[in-house]
Amino acid sequence: MHDNLSGGQASLSRLAADIKSWGMALGFDEVGITDTGLADAEAGLAAWLEAGCHGQMDYMYKHGVKRSRPEALLPGTRRVISARMSYLPDAEDAQAVLDDPSRAYVSRYALGRDYHKVLRARLQRLADRISEVAPQAARVFVDSAPVMEVALAEKAGLGWRGKHSLLLSRQAGSFFFLGEIYTDLALPVDAATDAHCGSCSACISACPTGAIVAPYRVDARRCISYLTIELKEAVPEVFRPLIGNRIYGCDDCQLVCPWNRFARKAVEPDFAPRHGLDGARLAELFRWSEADFNERMAGSPIYRIGYERWLRNLAIALGNAHSAEDVLAALEMRREDASLMVREHVAWALGQHDGPHVQGAV
Repeated sequence: MHDNLSGGQASLSRLAADIKSWGMALGFDEVGITDTGLADAEAGLAAWLEAGCHGQMDYMYKHGVKRSRPEALLPGTRRVISARMSYLPDAEDAQAVLDDPSRAYVSRYALGRDYHKVLRARLQRLADRISEVAPQAARVFVDSAPVMEVALAEKAGLGWRGKHSLLLSRQAGSFFFLGEIYTDLALPVDAATDAHCGSCSACISACPTGAIVAPYRVDARRCISYLTIELKEAVPEVFRPLIGNRIYGCDDCQLVCPWNRFARKAVEPDFAPRHGLDGARLAELFRWSEADFNERMAGSPIYRIGYERWLRNLAIALGNAHSAEDVLAALEMRREDASLMVREHVAWALGQHDGPHVQGAV
């Protein structure tokens, strides 16, 4: 069917249509195609980095222009195929968990298996299918290299950047993953969509730590997702009470977004909650041994933060919980933890609870 791709735009147009059809058959909700021009996004990234909003995420600048110039990352790249896949699982109601300080809130994207592996495998199958009919130099990316995935998806017509900096779709809200295929095929590109945030600022108002410092700009140093996932050291005390019971990531800006009324539930079974993480009790999770953590979090995105930061995050949440017997007992159990960082956060947490148990907590 595509034996003469170099001979005309019609053949490339047919291939582009097939790529979208194949992508949908592989479980993606939408597929778009764009060129590699990201000049505006590059300027925005430079300003964001200059302001120090990346915190300790040195990888945001160490690759230079490769992040904003796809052809610099993969020479010969002419087009980017962008795809999205919904991840919102059938889980305990998010707000109900957030409203119960005895339970642990885990960002909805991290309740199931590691999305990197799921999306990468599907995208590779799509790239292989394309290569069967049109030999190409291609590379698959899923949040794994210097790629401006939101900017590319926006250009590819998959949605627009919301004021919380995430991609928004009129059909699906924002609870979805993005992945890309860089290719040297000169495929026809899709048109970008219009933005539909208007005067709404619900996400800005809802951020517990004020991390959305201006529309479309997030200061990672204040963001709970950064503080609980990316930050490798002690969480600044000023943010600890604001973190509440969020032990891995934060979804508040998405939960209040009106467009997420249209969020689609995931059909991919790998995104279903594992080990009861959609509403587990903090004290129970804090009792996990390192062996428990390694076994139960294997294949989960949570595994990447490691056991020490897992305990750090739980200690903060326990400090914000009601002074129930199981909460206090769990904290006392780790008062002399081998990790200096864990001990420091446990001492802080005990200090948040009134009563004789706080004596000597520091």
